[in-house]
Amino acid sequence: MSERLNGIEAFVTAVEAGNFALAAERLRLTRSAVAKSVARLETRLGTRLFHRTTRTQRLTEDGQAYYERCRRALDELDAADATIDAGRQTPAGRLRLTLPTLVGNVLIAPLLLELGGLHPQLTFEISATDRRVDLIEEGWDLAVRSGTLADSTVLAARPLGHQWIGAFASPAYLDQHGRPESIDMLCAQMAAHRFISYAGDGGTHGWRFHDANRQVRDVDMPETFSSNNIELNMQAAIAGLGIARLPEWLAASALARGELVRVFDEAMPYGFPLHALWPKARAMPFRLRVLIDELAARIPPLLAPPQLAADAAARSN
Repeated sequence: MSERLNGIEAFVTAVEAGNFALAAERLRLTRSAVAKSVARLETRLGTRLFHRTTRTQRLTEDGQAYYERCRRALDELDAADATIDAGRQTPAGRLRLTLPTLVGNVLIAPLLLELGGLHPQLTFEISATDRRVDLIEEGWDLAVRSGTLADSTVLAARPLGHQWIGAFASPAYLDQHGRPESIDMLCAQMAAHRFISYAGDGGTHGWRFHDANRQVRDVDMPETFSSNNIELNMQAAIAGLGIARLPEWLAASALARGELVRVFDEAMPYGFPLHALWPKARAMPFRLRVLIDELAARIPPLLAPPQLAADAAARSN
């Protein structure tokens, strides 16, 4: 890329990042390189683009006008790149992904490894975190998120299925403490039971169910064991430490081995939708489209409860 375009990209990134340090991270340059590139651009234009102090930076009037035109020009270049990219038969290039820790490590990582093996020209940068990142601000290509989405004018979304949640315990635990037949019975017998809870974002999360009227009901359980690692919670349940609220897909293998049993059936199970999110653009890079299509095809069957998955397989045969 020419120095002229380098300067424009550094300038636009500095505006959108809010400072030179964050712009440098996004561009994989040093802060000094970004500052020098913008300074050369200002010299070439014969005007100051930023009012800068030791603590703040803001656009000058000329800088604001120049940014708006440069942003449109870079959007057009991105759209042109995406159009060419979409004509390729093989996806290539770098994808920056942010994934929820459990779903990312257990369900999505194997798919990415397979995709990378099939398409060696693809490269991945992955952050496994339960923090809700800002895709635009932090420069991510795609996020996978669990839960209800807020309306957004800058992000597009595609559903990846539903994480259904159930109550599970080991057979030995239920033999010792009894097996409640419903959430109401469990609440009535709360003092006789031990509970394993998820603790994240600085506190323990209550259990959420649907009641007989199909309304969401929150129940605070007196936890005996809690962690911010759901896989660890499942191991605690297998070890007989109490009843755990777990994703159906995660508990499926332990159920099949007889290490866990479902404590009670729920007439209307509770769960969380899973979505892929990405910044809206005029044209989507082919590599991103391939990834989203793979996620949409492969993840929903992995999230389905065993019986639903078996029924779907039977219908497809």
